[in-house]
Amino acid sequence: MRRRSLLGLAATLPLPALAQGNRPLRLVVPFPPGGTADLLGRLAAQQIEARLGAPVVVENRAGAGGAIGSDMVARGPADGSTILLSNIASQAIGPAVNPSVPYNPVTDFRHIALVAAVPSAIAVSATGPIRTMAELIARAKAGAGAVRFGSTGIGTSSHVKLELLKRAAGVDITHVPYRGSAPATADVIGGQVEGLIAAVPDIGRNDRLRLLAITLPERATRWPDVPTVAEAGFPALVATNWFGLSGPAGMPAAIAQQINAAVVEGLNTPALVDRLATLGAPANRMSPADYTAMVASEVSRWADVVKTAGITAA
Repeated sequence: MRRRSLLGLAATLPLPALAQGNRPLRLVVPFPPGGTADLLGRLAAQQIEARLGAPVVVENRAGAGGAIGSDMVARGPADGSTILLSNIASQAIGPAVNPSVPYNPVTDFRHIALVAAVPSAIAVSATGPIRTMAELIARAKAGAGAVRFGSTGIGTSSHVKLELLKRAAGVDITHVPYRGSAPATADVIGGQVEGLIAAVPDIGRNDRLRLLAITLPERATRWPDVPTVAEAGFPALVATNWFGLSGPAGMPAAIAQQINAAVVEGLNTPALVDRLATLGAPANRMSPADYTAMVASEVSRWADVVKTAGITAA
């Protein structure tokens, strides 16, 4: 049978435990409402609910860079009633920066599905003197303190990707941490710092920012005029801010497969393909095994970057 047929069949099979008595599924988003994580979690919840017939309750449990909600799911019931919006912050960068995170991001979870992988952009002020990646690197090589980059906070994806840029380009860029993307973006526009690296949905297509490069291997449909980091000569900077679904390690594989089938089918409908494209995220068809392998690879990759840069929790 073709893969499409198999996905459709899996979504129609009875769902053990979850569907009994129309019991709701709880989806924990480990960040506050309103951000990219919350948006993607609710999109996934809608697809599960529509295709599996069980109500999905989205619960925001923010704190500690996503660790509080993630630990709650890792230690919660493994009967398929509770899942997590897993992500690069809580599963890969957070545990690397803070060894006291109480869960293992790979072995304490059953990873179910990738929802979306959103690129970051290297951005500077639209009215500033830096117009290309080559000019940014040349200015940084002029000496320590010549370039200052904001981030969304110490130990965040924004910070760690800045360290990856510094390592790949062999330059010294002064790190200036902020409390979130909004104040960092404001200071880039105002000229207090030269730039930042942040997820594109967080900085938007802002006319007061100039996007020098996007962290994808190919140009994004939404930003066709923005070069990729690979085009700029830095393929090591290819990276995304990924979001997926994971349950506790003991969660039944059958439930994970059915949730995966519902999400893959739903997110590949034309309407949601277009909606994801506005975030710079292509639709995907990752299986649970694919997503598990991706998480493990990302954990290893960012642990190496964090260790080399000497980043620790503030």
